[in-house]
This record gives sequence, C-alpha cells and structure tokens, in this order.
Amino acid sequence: MAETAISTGNMVTPMASLNAVVFDTETTGLDTTKARVIQVGAIKISSGRLDETQTFEQYVNPGVPIPAANTAIHGIRDEDVAQAPGFAQVITEFDTWCGDAPMIGYSSGYDLAILSREHHLAGIAWTPPRTLDVHYLVNIIAPNLPDYSLETIAAWLGIEIIERHRALCDAMATAKIFLQLVPLLRGRGIRTLAEAERACLKFTSIAANEASQGWHNVHQSSVGKKASFAALDRIDSYPYRHRLGDLMRSPAIIVDSDIKLTDVLDLLIKQQISAVFVKPDASHSDTGIITERDLLRIINQKGDASLQLSAGDIAQYPLHSLSADAFVYRAIARMRRKHFRHLGVHDERGNIVGALSARDLLRQRADDAIALGDDIDLAQDAAKMAEVWGQIALVARGLTAEGVDARNIAAVISHELCALTRQACKLAETEMQEAGLGSAPCAYAMLVLGSGGRGESMLAMDQDNAIVYARGEANGDEDQWFANLGKRVSDILDVAGVPYCKGNIMASNADWRHSVKHWQATINTWIKRQTPDDILNCDIFFDAVCVHGNRELADQVIDYAFKQGAQSASFLKLMSINACKNRVPLGMFSRFKLDNGRMDLKMGGIMSIFSCARVLAIQHHIRKQSTPERLLGARELQDKMNTIFDNLDEAHRIIFNLILQQQLLDIEAGVPLSNSVAPESLSGLMRKQLKWALERVPGVNNLLGDPLSAG
Repeated sequence: MAETAISTGNMVTPMASLNAVVFDTETTGLDTTKARVIQVGAIKISSGRLDETQTFEQYVNPGVPIPAANTAIHGIRDEDVAQAPGFAQVITEFDTWCGDAPMIGYSSGYDLAILSREHHLAGIAWTPPRTLDVHYLVNIIAPNLPDYSLETIAAWLGIEIIERHRALCDAMATAKIFLQLVPLLRGRGIRTLAEAERACLKFTSIAANEASQGWHNVHQSSVGKKASFAALDRIDSYPYRHRLGDLMRSPAIIVDSDIKLTDVLDLLIKQQISAVFVKPDASHSDTGIITERDLLRIINQKGDASLQLSAGDIAQYPLHSLSADAFVYRAIARMRRKHFRHLGVHDERGNIVGALSARDLLRQRADDAIALGDDIDLAQDAAKMAEVWGQIALVARGLTAEGVDARNIAAVISHELCALTRQACKLAETEMQEAGLGSAPCAYAMLVLGSGGRGESMLAMDQDNAIVYARGEANGDEDQWFANLGKRVSDILDVAGVPYCKGNIMASNADWRHSVKHWQATINTWIKRQTPDDILNCDIFFDAVCVHGNRELADQVIDYAFKQGAQSASFLKLMSINACKNRVPLGMFSRFKLDNGRMDLKMGGIMSIFSCARVLAIQHHIRKQSTPERLLGARELQDKMNTIFDNLDEAHRIIFNLILQQQLLDIEAGVPLSNSVAPESLSGLMRKQLKWALERVPGVNNLLGDPLSAG
C-alpha cells in the first residue's frame, strides 16, 4: 500500500463516528512466506455507521495454482481467478478506493504480512496502513471467551456470518463486530482510535505468538507515529480570540416598520452603513432587516415609486442574530452557510444591541475548521455530533501552534461544549416526542456547570449539567419527564465524546434536577452545611450558565444562590477553607513531587485559584464567569494585594497552557486525557515557569484571609 499521512482527524475522532475501511483477504495458504492473495474484500464505515453501498470485492490472479485443500475452505477455484487482474492492478485500485482511511480487520497481522510480501514481489513500495484488530479489542472486553475465532466472537455478539471465508463477507462480519464493540469500549474509557491502539499494546503474548508465525505486528507500528497537524498548524486565530461584542457596530440602527424607504436610504448614506433593522409590528413578531441590496432590487423593479413604500413592506423577516458573547468564528460560519452579508447581535436577554456585516469580517481569513460551530448546531444525531466534536482537538492544536493563550482556547472549547449540550437537548426533546412522551410539561432550563460554565474547559472534560424546571414535585410527573430528558442528554453527550461525570453531577441524577422551589430549598441546605467536604458537592453550581431553555428560570435560581451565599459568613468560610487547601506538588527545594512521573496540575494548581476566584465572586457580587474576570473584578474593589492578584492570574495562565499542551501530546499518543503533566516533557524554561506558578498558588490564603489558620 502506498504511504499516506496519518489522519489526525481519525486519530482524535471518537470511534462512534469513525471513517474507516474494514478489510479481509483470501489466499492460497497460511504460510506467510509462500501464500499469495486470491481475493480482496472490504466495506466502509462512514461516520460510525456501516455503509453497505461502499464495498470493494475483487479476485486476484496469483499466478500459481490454488491448492485443493484451500479451495475446500473458501471455495475459490483456479478458473475463478484465471481472468482476474494481477495483484499490482488490484492493489492500486484498492488504495485509491480506501484513500487514507484507517483499516480494521480480524487477525489482520496475517493479511498485512501477505500484503507486504505481495508488494515486494510486485516491486511496489510498502508502508503498512494504520490498522485496528478486533481480535485484540474483543480480548479487552471479553477476556474469558472459550476461543477467539471469528465464528465464536460473532456468536457471542449475536452476529450471523454469511459465506464464511469469502473476503467481503468476512469483512462485513468484522465490521459488525467492531461496531458492537464501540459502545463497550467507550464504557471502558476507550473512545478514539489512538486510545484503542494503545489499549491493544498490552497483549504482548498475542503479538509474540503472531510474530512467531511471521505475522505483521499490527498495533506497534501505528502507535507513536508522528501525526500531521500541518493543515491546522497556522490557522487564523483572530476569530477564536475575539467575540462579536468586540467587532459589532453598536448601537444597532433600528427603524419603525412604517418609515418610508426614502428615509431608510438617507439613513444608510448618513450613517455609512449597509443595513438597518426593522422593529416588529402587527404583522411580524420578529425584528427584520433591510440591506442596501434589498433597496437596489426594489428600486430596479419599481423605480422611484418604490421609495414611498414602507420599511415593513420589503424587510426580510426574521433577522438572524448571534449573542454578543459568541466568538467571531461563529458569525463567519453562519454567514457562510446562510449566504448572509449581515447579522444582528443580541444580548443575553435576546435584545438586539449591535450589527455585524461582511465588511466587518473582511479582514478575517476563514478556515474550514471555523465551520465547527454551525456543524454542531446542524448535527441531527449523536454520531454526527461526535464527528464534529472530534475536530475540537484540531482547532486547539492549531491555535496552540500560533501561540494563543490556552485560556482563550478553553473559552472556545467551553463555548462549543455548551452548544453541544444545547443540541443534545434538542435531539432528546425530538426523541421523546417521537416516542410518544410529548413535549416538556413546563418551562425549563438546562445548565452547564463547573469549568464549562466558567469558560475554562480543556480537552479532558466530562459532563456537569443540571435542569431547573418551573413547577412540580420530586418524582412527580414533571420530574419524571425531565429525568428522561436528562438521561437522554447524557447518553447523547457520552456518544458525542463528552463522558459521563464520574461524580454523577448530571441532570439524569435527581440531586441535579429540581423545580425552582426545590432548587431554592436545596441551596438553603447547601448554605447550612457544616463541613468543607459537604461544600465540595455544590460549589460548581456557582459557575452555572444557561445553555438551553428559559433563561429567566435559570437566572432566578442562580441569582438566589449568589444572594444566599453572600449573606452567609459561615458558608463563605467553608468555601474559603476548601480553596486554601493547597495541594501544590512541590517538595523540599521546590522539587516536583511526582506520581508515576506526572503531577496533577488541576488538584495541585488551578483548583485553588479558580475556587478562590469563585469565593470572591460570591462575596463581592461579581457576576462574571471566568476566573481571570473574577480576579480582575475583585482586584478593582480594593487597593491592596494587587501583586498577589496579578501573580495568581499569571500562574493560572501558565498552568493552563501546560495542561493543554500535555493533553495535545497525550491525544497523539493515545493516552487517556487528564489534567496531569509529565515534567520530563517540558523544556527547562517551562519547568522554571511551572515552579514559579506553583509557588504563587498559596497566595490565595492571603486573599481569603487565611481561613485555615482562623480556627
């Protein structure tokens, strides 16, 4: 097979949405030093689904007789292959059909060894394709099967094999086995191709036995190869670092629907703008828009008389808008997809506060990766969401290569995590209606909590969400409907690539799903708790952000939590105690304290900083979400300890960047993602920066009055 670059997209995309080729060969024998290929069969998996319209099946003339004993097994005779093309022609066609997709097979070390020899005999350069073997994967899930023949594995999973020992049929069975293994592997924390390859490496005895038979070492050659991020190494970072509020024209020019077009034209000229927005009227409940092109078109059609028409007569309804907090890449993607030249910009209440035009974006260079945001909004099932979400690591890698602050990258990741959760809600609502369960029994809001709510999620995130609904009792009809919704949302997100929360902080859990009244009662219980450990289970609620549904319900509960929290000195002290329990992984002489060569820089670094900022936000009524914004808000309220604030902010930035860089390295290596960093992977300068940052973390004690020593 011809050499191809390893696709980073396939490497980071969850296997639930993998694009791959499942293949098999039939040969003249089992001896890898003598056997020849007589048939190649394959089928494609597209976005995690078997695509039975995409198959490859071809006899190959081996140039030697087929032994009768082998014909008895696969039924292929000399006359079947006599008029078939030779290997060189078939493999060229096969390579073109496969592209650079990774390969999946059963006992594929044998097939690859045979293919290697055939390439050598044909004088064709050989580079083994990236291959995943289901034989190994089954050993992960079911280590006690009586044997691991294709027949036994298929029977275990309830899969029927048709025409065993025909290449395409065996490939079909292998594909069905793989697809049934994917959710089982996901339950073991194995989600991506790279993670699956790494998990297979532990089966050294299987690999050694195969090697003794002359088979190719399937997974060893795949893990550790240098992945190519060249396509995204230098992307335009501006759209990922700036929000629409930074770029929009404000205030928006909004006119009454009965204003004459001649006045609209005067306004466009005087204001030097290319569009105005039109207020809702009796005929239209939404805001509309008139662009200069709309005016030119109507003037061309009706001449001067058109200028006496009213704005409401030609306005386009409804105006499409995005939040002022949305990143610029979201606007680029929306305008590209809809072929718009103008967008409205709204605040958190939905009020139009600004305008954005294609001219405003002209200096920005859009990239295919920018389509990420709109692709999430358009995803119609969990597998498609997984396919899109898998690209988030590519965006992170490209922005890191350009030197963008990891906290800005985390804001992008968090923004899309919120979008993913919102889309999961929409899909879950549709599923429930189709299942005859009806629509929501009352208004509700889906909240994202913790790092996602703060805008500080990195690549090792899991689910933290909650539901607020307008009315109903625990275990009542309303609650049961929302329990069903929460479970479906969590399942969709898990398939999409956001794992279940290990602490069960999800709306599927009754503790994180209440009516407004019961949320207020729950908050009162939190406020009265007596130990710091109790507080650990509720503090992330103070990072909550509404991502879907009725924002007023969400604000009602979140505002209540902040108000009650600020009024309770004992609650604030307990939260402060938690924040000041610094677990900085530094020993004597500031030496790194390692656990299996790594340091947990969330527990030992940024947790104290973001927990401190959260306490200050509650205490001083700072309604900002991110840690840097909260620290800045607290700093502005006093004229002392500015150096400590500045040092903590810089320490937060340094640690964030190092965690993200380690996560990107771990993705390439197939290492399960975490917040732990291996100091040996850092340069000397980075290690010095890390030591400096960790030494600043205890500064939170000063900002919070050192509650640990207060008795």
